[in-house]
Amino acid sequence: MRLLVPLIIWMAILFLLPSCYSAKKHHFDSFSVLSKAEWDSIFPHINGGDSVAIPFYTYEAFVAATKRFPEFLSSTTADIQRRELAAFLATISHETGGGSEMDMNSFYDFGLYYKEELTCLNGCDHYSDTTHPYYPPVKGKSYHGRGPIQLSWNYNYGLFSEQVLGNKDSLLKNPELLVKNAELSFASAIWFWITPQDPKPSCHEVMAGKWIPTKQDSLAGRRPGFGAVMNIVNGGLECGGVVSGRNKFRLQYYLAFCKKLGVDPGENLGCETQKPYGM
Repeated sequence: MRLLVPLIIWMAILFLLPSCYSAKKHHFDSFSVLSKAEWDSIFPHINGGDSVAIPFYTYEAFVAATKRFPEFLSSTTADIQRRELAAFLATISHETGGGSEMDMNSFYDFGLYYKEELTCLNGCDHYSDTTHPYYPPVKGKSYHGRGPIQLSWNYNYGLFSEQVLGNKDSLLKNPELLVKNAELSFASAIWFWITPQDPKPSCHEVMAGKWIPTKQDSLAGRRPGFGAVMNIVNGGLECGGVVSGRNKFRLQYYLAFCKKLGVDPGENLGCETQKPYGM
């Protein structure tokens, strides 16, 4: 997952949307859009992977993380809220899934199975980018994928840390906090979901029906719907006619979660005909 926006744009975002990142931390044990019973039902194999001994992902941590971002699921209708939630849960499940392709009947039940990139448990130097001096990598630290959205790269850790924790060094110096603090881990996923990436809209804007494609978007075949979310998250590898199992599974995760939550998936579901951003 690669996220990069010019610094001046982020400064504007911080100025215009302070409430999203400065909300006080509260712990609530309920969430109006998704009950604890529903959570348990749609994640029957949660924490079955690298946190099986000490369960990491919990409903309570997820709910607490949502309180940091009032914009998340802020649509006015229940159906649109549930559809956006299905898209979000499908996305994080795709990133953390542990299902086996040998048993497709239960494949989409294995979301939130892993909490970090398994090939990088001993660290991965290739996620350290020294061309962004404002968020420099710290020697000996690995910025591989961690958490529900698999946050990666030093500039993303630094930016998220700066906007949510108030300083860039908290996660630049201690990126492993994302697999030690479950609420912070969920917060990283929600932060990515609601944060626009110029020239991309945010996933929230797309699924909440707030995004109006530009002329350039229209010429590139980008239309509101889950296909645009796929393009935002990983368009370079999954959109524009790329032949990959990733786009098939990501879309099928979404359809599975729409079914679990009892909501219509909407239109423009795939991104095969969409030109990826940046290309």
